[in-house]
Amino acid sequence: MSAVSSLQATLDPLRKSWVESANQPGHDFPIQNLPFGIFSDTGNAARRAGVAIGDEIVDLAALQAAGLLKLPSGADVFARDSLNDFISLGRDAWRSVRIQLSDLLARETATLRDDAELRGKALVRAAHAQLHLPVQIPGYTDFYSSKEHATNVGSMFRDPKSALLPNWSEMPIGYNGRASSVVVSGTPVRRPNGQLKLPDQERPVFGACRKLDIELETGFVIGSGNALGEPIACEDAEAHIFGMVLLNDWSARDIQQWEYVPLGPFNAKTFATTISPWIVTLDALEPFRVAQPVQQPQPLAYLRHDGQHAFDINLEVKLRPQGASQATTIARTNFRHMYWTMAQQLAHHTVSGCNTRVGDLMGSGTISGPTEDSYGSLLELTWNGKKPLELKEGGTRSFIEDGDELTLAGWCQGDGYRVGFGTCVGEILAAHE
Repeated sequence: MSAVSSLQATLDPLRKSWVESANQPGHDFPIQNLPFGIFSDTGNAARRAGVAIGDEIVDLAALQAAGLLKLPSGADVFARDSLNDFISLGRDAWRSVRIQLSDLLARETATLRDDAELRGKALVRAAHAQLHLPVQIPGYTDFYSSKEHATNVGSMFRDPKSALLPNWSEMPIGYNGRASSVVVSGTPVRRPNGQLKLPDQERPVFGACRKLDIELETGFVIGSGNALGEPIACEDAEAHIFGMVLLNDWSARDIQQWEYVPLGPFNAKTFATTISPWIVTLDALEPFRVAQPVQQPQPLAYLRHDGQHAFDINLEVKLRPQGASQATTIARTNFRHMYWTMAQQLAHHTVSGCNTRVGDLMGSGTISGPTEDSYGSLLELTWNGKKPLELKEGGTRSFIEDGDELTLAGWCQGDGYRVGFGTCVGEILAAHE
């Protein structure tokens, strides 16, 4: 079987696994997905690379030690606390591992299925595992690429007739964020303190953020960087992307409103960014590729690419107040609405000659759809607090309160299966006094 046909076989919607939980139609991690992450477990505190399959995690280091996973030159990259060394091997290695795993986990393959001793070493129950930040992140950039979101925010704070600034439709707008404060799902987030400019006071005051918000985003992880001074062409950009995660770029709206002129976001964004622990590869997302929105005016030549470069990824946000038994779904949207594609974002980021490195994280920017219930932030959902949301068990929310837990979820729906991202969860702790 050729490499191309083997890669196609990993996407076969009819392929099933002997890990029976992976065959449930609504499970995020069927055999067609096989996302990569870093985990430890109750029996082994060492962090190492794993792949999610159903309710199990495949220990890649154990598989390699058993001779069931081959890498170029026998590279030892799985018994590490991040995926960076594995990712650095390049796309051919990523695809080879994915193909080998798909074959090993296929229902008809007896090698691992019928070896109880090896299976006990190579499979770990997800319920017994702890998931960690999957990559060391040298740099983090956040974009502003949803036309609906940018229009809503522009309409809120400017004349709606000039909601979009002239440069927005010409290039993916972005800023360099803070990589050191990117945390994995489940890490509590502390409400930030900062300068607040109240409308009835001449000078700012210092205190806790009063308008804490989420930003429903996805992020992509750089798998192959570029040298300083050597841009990545738009048509080649996707080959530089290892995969995608869910991303919540927590935002202190009141701190941001005061500080962002003239240089843009700073403390309002640097306190925390949460990502989901599993990186879903672009290969797994390939069946869900769709056309991106029509771009008018036509972008400059360096931002043009042929074909379809959006993905049909369903996204939702849930909010659960402290002590509540139920969460309220506050937004549902889709990644396919994004005006600027990941390829365009990466091409624009590097066109100046800026170099990128393996593990760099690029946030999509808030993903909002065309309807009020598809907005990707509380700023939009409540229109800056003017239209509070009703919660399931009573009460309302204009912005996030202490003790609130926010959960992002995302998935692509196939025929009888889904390719999911798991969840991206964060609970808000009170600010330091």
